[in-house]
Amino acid sequence: MTDTTLDSWRDRVPLLTGAPLATVERAVREARQKAHVFPAEGRVFRALALTPFHRVKVVILGQDPYHGEGQADGLAFSVPDGITRPPSLRNIFKEVARDTGRQEENPSTDLSRWADQGVLLLNTVLTVEKGCAASHTRIGWQAITDGLIRAVSDGEAGVVFMLWGGYARGKKNLIDAQRHLILEAPHPSPLSAHRGFIGCGHFTEANRFLRSQKKEPITW
Repeated sequence: MTDTTLDSWRDRVPLLTGAPLATVERAVREARQKAHVFPAEGRVFRALALTPFHRVKVVILGQDPYHGEGQADGLAFSVPDGITRPPSLRNIFKEVARDTGRQEENPSTDLSRWADQGVLLLNTVLTVEKGCAASHTRIGWQAITDGLIRAVSDGEAGVVFMLWGGYARGKKNLIDAQRHLILEAPHPSPLSAHRGFIGCGHFTEANRFLRSQKKEPITW
């Protein structure tokens, strides 16, 4: 992990320069020798590179990267343009349109436009093997990403944390609810989206809160 664009995170999260990360990265290198691992090596920390620590306004937590060919791009829920939209992303766009009233015929599936505005799209496990969901959940990524979540919580007040689904909601104890806004909903997957994700209103609620904190709202 040598990319200088990540310095703002290294300064706040000692785990990013210590033995725990080295152990995880070694495990990932060994896995790449035996199987296809996503995302590509240069995109594992893309979420941190695109959204420096001091620019974080919203955190959206995912679980682990998509495990299909060409899908994982280093940002939670995002896929490169030209790749078929995964069902969860389709439901996210459906709720954005319903909530904001802004109907985009074909929104870009690459969510870097959100990341560039201060939305940290963080998977709690940053790599996965092709065709094997959750295959890297036991190699130590959570210690690293829990440290990232805590660092944001301990930083400047007034960040919005969107926790969708039971796994993400399990990270609530890492966040200071007195200093930040925590929004919870079912996961946007087809199995649960219509049990409360569709209709949650998180996107406009987040922007109302950001305005109350004298921060620029997000163009979703």
